[in-house]
Amino acid sequence: MRRFGEPVEPGRTYRTRPGAYAVIRAGAKVLITEQAVPRREFQLPGGGIDPGESPLPALHRECLEETGWRIRVLRRLGAFQRYTYMPEYDLWARKICHVYLARPVLRLGDPHEPGHRALWMPVAAAAALLANPGDRHFVARS
Repeated sequence: MRRFGEPVEPGRTYRTRPGAYAVIRAGAKVLITEQAVPRREFQLPGGGIDPGESPLPALHRECLEETGWRIRVLRRLGAFQRYTYMPEYDLWARKICHVYLARPVLRLGDPHEPGHRALWMPVAAAAALLANPGDRHFVARS
């Protein structure tokens, strides 16, 4: 599986954290999230897959929480891994990121997740803002 981002630090223990993320397209625009805490960062909507949860239900749950949108998943785009520190969990993680192409279906309101804001923008602008290179890769290829 392709790795993006920082190299693995020898001797550091990483916990594997699977997650599901969406490139949500509407014409020439893509929906991304701005997360304010613990630091300002632009991301693809999505997040961790809870124990006992499958990737697609996790993706629907996370997209609704972070964007306020219900989505329709069209297909899986691929997966990547990245090694990173997650300050909100005080955890060094090997994130396994499953990425899907989706379309917006229904806006139910504002994001439920505190500190998140949903933003529609042109694909190239979104790709330039996204915090991690794996997200940028999949947005650029969508």
